[in-house]
Amino acid sequence: MGNTVWKVAVPAAMVLVATLMGLPRQAEGEEGFPLVAEELGQMLNRDTAALETGVDGSRVLLHDGVAEFYRERQFLPVWLEGQYLNEQGRALLIVLRQAAVEGLNPEDYQVSAITASSEQKRFLPSYGKTWDGQGLARLDILLTNAFLRYAGHLSRGRVAPGAVYLLEWRTAPRQVDVVKLLNDALEQGRIAEALAELAPGSSIYVQLRDYLALYRQLAAEGGWPQIPAGRTVRPDEEDWRIPWLRRHLARVGDLDESLDTGAPILDPETAAALQRFQSRHGLTGDGVFGPQTLAELNVSVEERIRQIEINMERSRWLSGDPGDHYIMVNIADFTLTVVEKGEPVLSMAVVVGTPFRRTPVFSTRLSYLVFSPFWNVPVSILRQDKLPLIKSDINYLAAHHFQIVAWKDFPNRLLDPESLDWEGISAENFPGLLRQEPGPWNALGRVKFMLPDSFNIYLHDSPDRHLFERKTRIFSSGCIRIERPFDLAAYLLRNRGDWDEKRIWRAMTAGKPQRVDLREHLPVHILYRTAWVDGQGRLQFRRDVYGRDRDLYAALEGAPGPAKAMLASEVRRSSN
Repeated sequence: MGNTVWKVAVPAAMVLVATLMGLPRQAEGEEGFPLVAEELGQMLNRDTAALETGVDGSRVLLHDGVAEFYRERQFLPVWLEGQYLNEQGRALLIVLRQAAVEGLNPEDYQVSAITASSEQKRFLPSYGKTWDGQGLARLDILLTNAFLRYAGHLSRGRVAPGAVYLLEWRTAPRQVDVVKLLNDALEQGRIAEALAELAPGSSIYVQLRDYLALYRQLAAEGGWPQIPAGRTVRPDEEDWRIPWLRRHLARVGDLDESLDTGAPILDPETAAALQRFQSRHGLTGDGVFGPQTLAELNVSVEERIRQIEINMERSRWLSGDPGDHYIMVNIADFTLTVVEKGEPVLSMAVVVGTPFRRTPVFSTRLSYLVFSPFWNVPVSILRQDKLPLIKSDINYLAAHHFQIVAWKDFPNRLLDPESLDWEGISAENFPGLLRQEPGPWNALGRVKFMLPDSFNIYLHDSPDRHLFERKTRIFSSGCIRIERPFDLAAYLLRNRGDWDEKRIWRAMTAGKPQRVDLREHLPVHILYRTAWVDGQGRLQFRRDVYGRDRDLYAALEGAPGPAKAMLASEVRRSSN
């Protein structure tokens, strides 16, 4: 059968190796391990990249570590005792069957094929056989492949972020040698425990996992019905849909079921519950039953489950705990939070990039800040925004406090705009650096907070204060504008006796740049979370403003159809 380079010539030697390695010995009167080992060797020749599952003619791609693993073990089976699964094999199958608990699909690990193969012994007499070495070898490989793949998915995620988001998502996944993990787990007899320890231990992941189970139970019970469209209903007003609204709010835990009177009036208790629902979905918590609230209410339980699973996948992309003290920006929530020992100590609104200049996801450290900064205009903004305005009106530069600093003599010589031949100037041959002078007009405001990274993204003040009043704040060119820059600066310099609030304000209004290095470089995590559990244990959802949930769902499904359905839902909600 196939390439016989791995054929076992001395069965007794295999039994000796199995004994020395602590593996179960073959049963008396059966061909046992040597026959299965021979089949394993032939199946895992050097060209093997896929294996038939033995169920419906389908094939499964093998993990890169499968052949290496068996080669190091002289191709002895791992999960078998005679024709039966051994204790570790049974433990692994139980874990794989429960993969949905982690937001994963058991069939990604061939659970049906493994189950069918493990029960084949019942049918062998019907074919006049007592032993099927090939079937047992296939079963052993499927289990090993499932362990390695499941371990990789738990520790690093099912898909690589860079494959989904190209250059706008940079996280450092955990580095786990899953082959070594399998060897160690087998030696210690703790297969289930080793896999359980791979799941992210962060509270965000664990709490989402708990809510995933709850929402799956809601789905099993029928979810919630779609509420028909109608007029906007304010507190104390009547509408025939209010009983439907109450039932929904009770289903998701925002209203105590005992308060469901059945009356068609938006009473104070229902309005308060509606406010809780609105705040959990990033809406204005006014207790008004309007079109935007209706759109969020009518997102199906199945879509909410997908949203939770997608955010659990993103949690698996992170290398570990964020730390005891850090700054977190949630792009989808438009918020910045400073965290100390797990507790928020400072929070504020932020403005993030437009859908065409999306703020990337990454982690770095805040190392210094600059008061009264210049704004050096990036080439992309120069090309798309500033250069057309300058060419249409040369006075635009002076009116908006822009300077052109000569490249050759930088930073000492300023170019006279009137002396330049603007007709032949492009962003690529621009004669110098276009920068905006410090002052209240500056696009960076009065202070910027520097994050060394390859994206050239940082936190900064903004002269456009009115934008912080919007609920959806996607107006920047990628950098993150913060609502309370003075408060963040004061917090970062709080232990510096030479920087009191008066000095900070003088530096912010000085009109000339001043750099201040931080003694403690604070971790900063720029994240994109559309589902998480807050400090009060409430499940929060946000709209997928960049379509990143949609893209990840498509990658996880491996087909565009479901993603199009999800996109249609987002368009439906954003148009209300």
